[in-house]
This record gives sequence, structure tokens and C-alpha cells, in this order.
Amino acid sequence: MSSSEHTQVLIVGGGYAGLSAALFLALRGVPAILVERHPDTSVQPKAFGLNQRSMELLGTVPGLTELIHREQVMDFGKDAQIMMATSLSDPSPHVILGAEGSGTEGEEDREFDDLDSTTSARFGGLAQAQGERILRNRAEDLGADLRFGTELVTFEDEGTSVRATVRDTTTGEETTLEAAYMIAADGWRAGVRRTLGIGTRGRGDLSNMHAILFDADLSEVLKGKEAILAFIQEGDFSGVFTYSGFSGTGREGEYLFAVNYDPESELGPEDFTPERCVADVRRAVGIPDLEVRLVSDAAYAIAHRTAERFREGRVLLAGDAAHTMPPTGGMGGNTAIQDGYDLAWRLADVVNGHAGPELLDSYDTERRPVGEHTAAQQLLEFVARVAPQAAEGLPPKVPLVWQYLGYRYHSQNIVTEADDDGSLVENPFEATARPGSRAPYLPLEDGATSTTALFGGHTLLAGPRAQGWVSAFTEAAAALGVPLEVHRVGSEGLRDTEGRWQELYRAGEEGAVLVRPDFYVGWRARSASGEAAKEAEAALRTTLARN
Repeated sequence: MSSSEHTQVLIVGGGYAGLSAALFLALRGVPAILVERHPDTSVQPKAFGLNQRSMELLGTVPGLTELIHREQVMDFGKDAQIMMATSLSDPSPHVILGAEGSGTEGEEDREFDDLDSTTSARFGGLAQAQGERILRNRAEDLGADLRFGTELVTFEDEGTSVRATVRDTTTGEETTLEAAYMIAADGWRAGVRRTLGIGTRGRGDLSNMHAILFDADLSEVLKGKEAILAFIQEGDFSGVFTYSGFSGTGREGEYLFAVNYDPESELGPEDFTPERCVADVRRAVGIPDLEVRLVSDAAYAIAHRTAERFREGRVLLAGDAAHTMPPTGGMGGNTAIQDGYDLAWRLADVVNGHAGPELLDSYDTERRPVGEHTAAQQLLEFVARVAPQAAEGLPPKVPLVWQYLGYRYHSQNIVTEADDDGSLVENPFEATARPGSRAPYLPLEDGATSTTALFGGHTLLAGPRAQGWVSAFTEAAAALGVPLEVHRVGSEGLRDTEGRWQELYRAGEEGAVLVRPDFYVGWRARSASGEAAKEAEAALRTTLARN
């Protein structure tokens, strides 16, 4: 027996990308249904940490960042370390990131310490399993329709909608869903992407891992070692150990060891018997008779791939389905959250009639270069730590905090300035406020608020003497039926207590910037204009694909 339902957006996959899309669509009042074949969110810790960019976006949901910080398992700035060792019992591990770090990583530590000058968001110190649970609960609180234990069977893009068949994995009951759009957030196996025939670019599989989640008494061996990650290397035995409350799931399984294996040899996923898993954990810990209680295990691949396109008709790719990258640097899960946010605001504007459907084209134009660049930077980190022989042909390294807050967009829906250099990344400590760049953080009202606290919808920031732009955009937005928040910065508006409006936004007292819901500048005027009404309407039409 089957039934039929209609919705605006069908989301396939309940990881960070899918849950974020569902959360932010629900926040905007857009009906969506998420299907996930697993019965619950992940029990594997997977990625660790929500970086400052992700936390800015999550901060648009009332109370969410406060909840994350209450539940986080460690303060990244105080506790984070990454080390390399022969085992956890190694008496002299090499700390490559943290208080005892040095070299490039030490320089990045100092940049992490300075991030408060670029954002009010703080790093969220929890594992992906914990983060997924929080996002799921908050999305459901906002009315999102999340159907775990439901798998996608078939789908077809019919031109005017997507028709899909989904199945309850417990009862076997099938439902036909018709949606205006579908988000493929179905992970690194990317069944939807493969069905669509979308190829990938990159180096492919880099290593095969078997993740072993377990409990054991490691209090003595971990004493004084507050690391998030330990890369274990002893001869041909290698893997990654995560501990010190890294999992943070609130479930069984405090520790995780992911061991490398060669699928071309006699050792494959089917060979990881309980006895084998226990032996690998004992070797990684360095205690031959350690008492180990296994909780779960799973095989996965570390890979470097980016889809050749992020959109095919009414289907849009997000998260690992769009870009799979090594975990070194922690950008995979964060990029997935940012994909979900990006799709949500665009889809909301399109289905609500505020934007033209062509706005979705710029999702590929903008997010794919960022995905490719981020994946390449993660690959650089991976190569530097575990495979230096594979460094040839890779791009120059960019500091991690630049990847957090400095990536840039270029598309037909951004009013690019004539002198723009086309760069994909900029130093967030020297932010330019150019169209296509993240709007700089500026404390306001004696620190009671800030520019970033104002963002989340379409926003006009205007200088203290920019009444012409305020009037022009207010009238143009009303005529086009587009919700627009308008804020004056300066003596006649929000107080610029540090006096840095002109410095950070490169706009005079009569200038203004149009900021998109993703905190990115879509248009900028550095001074007043005698054609303000015409320019304001053109800017809104361009940024919303209403040409």
C-alpha cells in the first residue's frame, strides 16, 4: 500500500548537510521533508568542531549557539592539540597543533587567538555525532518533517517538479513524494549524484579506514595528553585516534580508533572481526592486555573528490555528495553545514517568490569553486601529515582561518566591482567588504551588538549620511516585494563606537552595502549617487536574479 504527498523541498540524507538544510528551511517557513535510511543520527563521532563561520550561520537560529556551547566537550582555544606518535603510550609524541606546537601550525595558533577581532562567534567544541543530534532536535522544534528509517527508492526530475518514491525501512510501506526541488545530501557514496551521471574531479580514494568505537579505562595513558587527534604510525601500522571526550555523543563509546587497511590485500572490512578490532585498539594504545569493550565499527574511505556540477535541473548536491575531502583541517562537516545554509536561503527566496529561479544557478557558480579550494587545502594538510610523497601538483597552502572566514564568491548575482582581482580567498584580518566577500565584523553600541548580529536576511548597511541610499532601497524593496532590513551605522543610527565603518567597509559616510542572507556583500556604493533609485533597484534585481 502506498500514499502520495507534496512538499516544496525533499532532502535526501540526515547528516550535517541535510539537517542544516532542513533546519534553515524550517526557520524560513519553507515546507520540506527529509528522509534518512538510518534509524537515527550517527553514533560515530566523525568530524570534530563547528568553526566560527558555521557558528555565525547557526547563530541565526535563536538560542542554538548557546545550546551548543553548553553541551560542548572542550574549549578549542584552550584544550585543542593534534599529535603524532607510535602509540598513545609513546613517551615523546610530536605535537603539531596546540600549545606546544611549532612552525606553520604554531603561526595558525596565533591566528586562532586573534579571531575575536573578526567575529563574535566562538568555536563549537563538539563532535559531529553530538552536533547532528542537536541540529535534529532544533529542526524538529521548528516544525521540520524529518523521517529517519526512510530510504529513497527512485526519483525522477519531471521538469516542473521532482517525483520520488521513499520506503519505510521498518514497515516496507512506500510513499510517493512530489517536491519542487530535491537536495541530495546522501553522503560520500552519493547515490543520487551517481544516478544523475554527474562525474567527479580529484585524486579519488586516498586511504581506506575501519573505525572502531569502544570503551576502555585510558585514564593513566591519557594523563596530561589533552589532544583531539593522535596520528598513530608504527611501521606499516597506522591510524587516527580520537579521545578526551571527543565523541561527545552522550552514548556508549568514549573513544574511536580508525585504522588504515589495504582493500587490495587479504584484509578488508569483512576481516575486522571483534578479535581483530580489539588487537588493533591495544596496539594503538600501546597496552597489550588492555580490557576493551567494543561498541560499533564501520568502514569508510578518505577521499578527495568534487562533483563536476552541483546542480542538475531541480536536484542540488550538498555536503559529501558534492565534495569529499580528507578530515585533516576539520572543514568537511563545516562545509556541509554551509552548503545547507546556502541552499536554504536561496530556495526560500525562490519558492517565496522573492527571487527568480536562476538564483539557484549561482549555487553551483559560487559554492563549487569554494568546495574545490577547500578540498584541495584539506588534501594539503593530509599530505603534509601522512603522505608527503604526494605533494606534487598541489596549490599553495592557505592558513586555516582564512578558509574559515576568507573565502570569496563570484557569480552573475554579485555586482562585482571593476577592480576586483577574482581571488577565491582573502585574509579575514584585512577584510575588504568587496562584493563577493564576507561582510566584516564591526562591534556596535558599545559591544551590545555587531554588524554580523544584524545579518540572516537581506540587509542594507548605510553610512551615517546615506539617507539617499536608505530611501532608494526601501522603496525598491517594497516595489519588488522583497523583505529588507535597513540599518544606519553612525551618529543617526547604530553607534559605531570604534569609528571603523569607513575603514572596514571601504565606504564613506554617504556609502552603503547590500548584504545577502549568507553575510556576503552583494553590492557596494562608496558614496552618494544621483541615480540612487535606479541603482538600488538594479542591485536588488541582480542579487535576486530578478532581471
